[in-house]
Amino acid sequence: MPLLLYAGVVLVILGSIVYLRFSRRGHLPPGPPPKLWSGNVHQLPTGEPWLTYARWSQTYGPLVFYRVYSRKALVLNSFKSALDLLESSRSSIYSDRPMAWMYKELIGRKLAVFNISVKHPRFKKYRKLLQTGLNPRATQSYRTTQEAQARILVQGLATAPEQFIYQIRRYAGGVILEVTYGWTVSKKNDFFVSLMEKALVTHANITKPGRWWVDSYPILGFVPAWFPFAEFKREAAATFRGLFSNVESTPHEWAKKQMESGHYVESFTSIHMRPESGVPPDTEEEDIIKWCSSALYAGGADTVVGVLTGFILQMVLCPEVQKRAQSELDRIVGNRLPNIDDLSNLSFVSALLKEVLRWASVSPLGLPHRLTKDDTYSGYFIPKDTTVYANNWYFPNGIPRALCFRPGSLHPKEDVEPQLDPRRYVFGFGRRVCPGAHFAEVTAFLAITYILSVFNISEALDEHGEEIEPKIEFTTAVTSHVKPFECRIAVRNLDLLAAAADKTDDSSQGSHR
Repeated sequence: MPLLLYAGVVLVILGSIVYLRFSRRGHLPPGPPPKLWSGNVHQLPTGEPWLTYARWSQTYGPLVFYRVYSRKALVLNSFKSALDLLESSRSSIYSDRPMAWMYKELIGRKLAVFNISVKHPRFKKYRKLLQTGLNPRATQSYRTTQEAQARILVQGLATAPEQFIYQIRRYAGGVILEVTYGWTVSKKNDFFVSLMEKALVTHANITKPGRWWVDSYPILGFVPAWFPFAEFKREAAATFRGLFSNVESTPHEWAKKQMESGHYVESFTSIHMRPESGVPPDTEEEDIIKWCSSALYAGGADTVVGVLTGFILQMVLCPEVQKRAQSELDRIVGNRLPNIDDLSNLSFVSALLKEVLRWASVSPLGLPHRLTKDDTYSGYFIPKDTTVYANNWYFPNGIPRALCFRPGSLHPKEDVEPQLDPRRYVFGFGRRVCPGAHFAEVTAFLAITYILSVFNISEALDEHGEEIEPKIEFTTAVTSHVKPFECRIAVRNLDLLAAAADKTDDSSQGSHR
């Protein structure tokens, strides 16, 4: 039996080589020359791949094709190509997810909202359920939680400004955990916040292209776990499966116990577990609720953290932008804490938020799509099962524009060349567009206005009193954040800080049943 398996692997490898060597290579989109067997593995960067893809685009054009062993990939480096393939009538064949055998099958994540196949019966049920909980009308009901957590955020920044990344993560986790499960984040190193952080780090490590041979040669997935060189199967079962299962199961079970006790905070989970009809969900419906809640928990918190960390960095680097935004807040909001209703009146702050969404894109390559049948585009042949990435970091007029931070170009009254609204592409395309985009945007907007109203942000000082200019570096995973940096956060309005402290206790009590 082992000999047959190894023989099968050899045949698959040889078949892949023959296909890739003698297929219609001349009709594929251009890209860097691959090696015969490993393809372009040796050319893939270890960090910030969107930069490499952007440079490749300058050589090969907006469509760049490459290969990792037998897995084919296409990078879309223009907004037009992303629209043409991912949002037009072609979206029906470009909306699936690539098959990652290690992550989906061996670790058991194929039913996760972000991973599920568009052909699966649950796909539409997931989208419908999430839309009911995250549309603009539903988001209005979360404003009490968002504003209460924003007040806690500014108090935390005033007390421990050097821990601003922790304070941001606590804010994002506090909002999304209460909205999703009714859980109140009340201490440092919160269990559920830490659980998600660990899962996100692990996810980044195990989903790196080319790490697992089983992803390129699925027949390896049938090798027994006890077999030599099958450590990947043993690791999947013993280490990874339990960790990721806890992400959706543990908070869901906690929320159910709170509901049974009668003392709980109304949340996405409680609303759907106890619908107005009075008929409790069956086993299948509860599993759908559990996976959707997990998607809110994972996607919402991480997105907001990335946006707010990028915002803090740009306020350090662009003091003139900070002053202009603060001037608008002082003029329009006055000496009170902002609220969500102020969003429509703060045109420059809104432009600032949009520019942060673009410049510090939390998902610079979006989530990968998979082509389900052969296609042709712009005269090129794109084979079935190609993984497609939209390099949205590069969409706004090339590398120089992508590296600059210019919120004025997104302000409707500026006398500069207008730019494409980044909300048009940073949250995904077509059937895979993020259903929580509005919720994440409002949560980030509220934190930004609170921080600008209460604090001044500037460069940190070294032991000689000299300013330290922070480096601009990003993490590399499915989501991307600015890497940790130093800065100074000083109170500029003591009255608003006091107002935040005065209202915190009443607001948190008012959100409980």
